[in-house]
Amino acid sequence: MNERTPPDAPEEAEDPVYEQAALWVARLSSTDATEADHRAFEAWRAADPAHAEAYAEMEAWRRTMKRAPDPRRPHLPKGLAALAAALGLGALLSDPLGWVDRMRADAWTDRGGIETTTLPDGSQVDLNTDTALVLRFTHSERSVALLRGEAVFDVVPDAGRPFVVSGNGVRARAVGTRFFVRVDGAVVPVGVAEGRVDVATSAGETRLRAGEVAVRGEDGRPLARAGDVAQAIAWREGQLTVSGQPLSQVLSELERYRRGRLLLTDSALGSRRFSGTLDLRDTDASLDVLAAAMGLRLTRLTPLLILVRPAF
Repeated sequence: MNERTPPDAPEEAEDPVYEQAALWVARLSSTDATEADHRAFEAWRAADPAHAEAYAEMEAWRRTMKRAPDPRRPHLPKGLAALAAALGLGALLSDPLGWVDRMRADAWTDRGGIETTTLPDGSQVDLNTDTALVLRFTHSERSVALLRGEAVFDVVPDAGRPFVVSGNGVRARAVGTRFFVRVDGAVVPVGVAEGRVDVATSAGETRLRAGEVAVRGEDGRPLARAGDVAQAIAWREGQLTVSGQPLSQVLSELERYRRGRLLLTDSALGSRRFSGTLDLRDTDASLDVLAAAMGLRLTRLTPLLILVRPAF
């Protein structure tokens, strides 16, 4: 688990600077950065001491986390090399907000990480891949802002201090229970394994009981439905368990646990369905399982790009 003391400056004032700094790190680390890019960057950095400080921090994070792999690979056909480079740069450019969230967070996981930590009140939280959260515990409420990703909360009961998790327009309130919250736009953002949880959005609210999940209605209102919560949180054991799920969705889930892209070359292939359990801690092995089970051919162009196509 990684923890960081939040900066003293207000988050609202700091976020845009760190976001800009992260984008500059990504741009200048790319293979096609131009002299004009470097001149524009130097002008931006010189405009404010806070810019230089933010850039130094984000550049240090890039080096530490090794976030700038070279997407090129020798001897690729020109068109495929260009595609690999573009997707590699796209993967890098898509992550600066992840850096910003981690800089703000009290606890976070990297891409592919699955970790557990204990909160100040004794409650336990399991963080899924690429997750970040901020704690705001007071004498009257235990509040968690889930900035990104997904987490399972095993809450210590305290009737005088409800436990509230919020993120991406969803607010889940519990006193003592076990439930998950996911804030990446998933169809099912909340599910309850034990106890009860009140789920609210700007459009309305509902109460979930054990074995129920919330789905988003057409009007944005959360609706309670029966769901396989145990299967939904099997990632805590490093497993992805699916039953009759389209290949496109399975690959999308696997992408959450690895860097780069899994690119389907045949849209019809994506509609084929898979049932089984895959290892989230070794996604390359899971891809081999999929290939053997579904008659797929995997072409690993770079560490950041794998083409998925029919074997025949």
